[in-house]
Formats: sequence, structure tokens, C-alpha cells
Amino acid sequence: RWRVRTYEVDENAHVNNAVYVQWAEHLTAEHAEAIGFGREWSVERGGAWLVRRHEVTYHRPALRGEEVELTVRVLEVKGVRGRRHTWIRRATDNTLLAEVASEWVWVRLADGRPGAVPREIVDAFRAAGAGESG
Repeated sequence: RWRVRTYEVDENAHVNNAVYVQWAEHLTAEHAEAIGFGREWSVERGGAWLVRRHEVTYHRPALRGEEVELTVRVLEVKGVRGRRHTWIRRATDNTLLAEVASEWVWVRLADGRPGAVPREIVDAFRAAGAGESG
């Protein structure tokens, strides 16, 4: 949860479209750190996550001063990719403001090319219900 800051609001008096993606990326990084698969862990294994695609669906505008609440769920981890879904809601009444569907690719730091997601991540998310498909 956090409050919409003045600099996140655009000339239309609501949160700028790009800010929703920034929020989703911020939450993704915090989630990875919280569950032990953050930046340091990734670098130790010679890899990192890079965004392949974000798709944002806007439902209602968020306004300056409102408190928003974000929720993220890992939907799938397989091969070189992971998919996450982020919901952004107004905290006071749980109104859905936006959704961000994200696709991430695990890349090798040595050459910047896609590589298989580490088994530890695949196993952790399979146990959590995201698992592998296909």
C-alpha cells in the first residue's frame, strides 16, 4: 500500500499511465526479495529477469492522495519465462483501478541471452500453485 504522490499525476489529474507499470515492477522486485529470489540471489546464479512485455488494463483512474493497494501473483514459470499478474486497487473501497499482465525472461548475465529459469524458482512456484504448464 502507498499514497499516490503528486508527481505521479498527469495533466488529466489522475495517475499517469506509465506509473502503473512502475508500480508493478516495484512490487515484483519487492516480492522477489521477500521470497528469497531477489537481485543478489539471481546474480549469484549468473542471471537476471528482464521484462519482455507488460499489458495494462485500465479500469478507473487513481487520483492524487488516494491510497492504493497492489497484489501480485506468479501465474507461470517455465522454460526461460515467467508470467505475473498485478492488481491495483483503491484501498478505501477495494475498487479495481488497473491490472498489469507481465511476461519476464530469465537471461544469462554472461551473454545477455535467454537461459533456463533456475530449478529452485520453478520448483518454488510449482509448490505455490503457479508451476509449469505445457
